[in-house]
Amino acid sequence: MRDDTRNIPASDDSLTRFLGGSPLAVLFRLVLMSILVGVVLAAIGLDPWNILVSIRLLFQRIWDLGFDAISGVWRYFLLGAGIVIPIWLLTRLFGTPRGR
Repeated sequence: MRDDTRNIPASDDSLTRFLGGSPLAVLFRLVLMSILVGVVLAAIGLDPWNILVSIRLLFQRIWDLGFDAISGVWRYFLLGAGIVIPIWLLTRLFGTPRGR
């Protein structure tokens, strides 16, 4: 029976196992993920050169957006309730059978 071991040095095998794949493939995945995450962070307004100010501005925008969203939902509720509640009331008054 032949011993079928690979001729890979132990340090390269340990490095591949530590990285989770070949170093070049891992490097490519890390570069790709870094670009994708960078695009998402840039879309929400983060700047890599001034990260602390960018994070503060992000939380300020989220805070402002939250209260604007509540105001918008309240207006939608009032607009919809002006139609839904009278229709519901009419169906309850005229649609229920009498004398159960």
